[in-house]
Amino acid sequence: MSFVITAIRTGLGRIIQLGDWATRPAKMKRSPEQQASVQTDVQQLALFQHHLCPFCIKVRRAMHQLNVPVPLKDIKKDDAFRAELETGGGRVKVPCLRIEENGETRWMYESNDIIAYLQQRFAAVK
Repeated sequence: MSFVITAIRTGLGRIIQLGDWATRPAKMKRSPEQQASVQTDVQQLALFQHHLCPFCIKVRRAMHQLNVPVPLKDIKKDDAFRAELETGGGRVKVPCLRIEENGETRWMYESNDIIAYLQQRFAAVK
């Protein structure tokens, strides 16, 4: 039974991923200086995710549209990322955005919260 559920999840994830690819919005345009500033700022962030997770796809889609290249850490491909998420964030749940600001680390888990944070922080940088 577990195999069937895994196969269904994987199949649905691939369909959602294909739909995202086919309908992906254009990236936000910025001057080279402004984009360089964004590139510097995203180094304080990391998105813990799984490539076929629908909620992770939703966040990556928003990141693409905002032209915010947050480093990705796929917990299914690297056990070290999974352990980092569990140790730092307290649970293994994706998507999760790790935010390093002012010497402190925050872990944000909900896709809508992550997208709202990215929009608030980066949408005005045009």
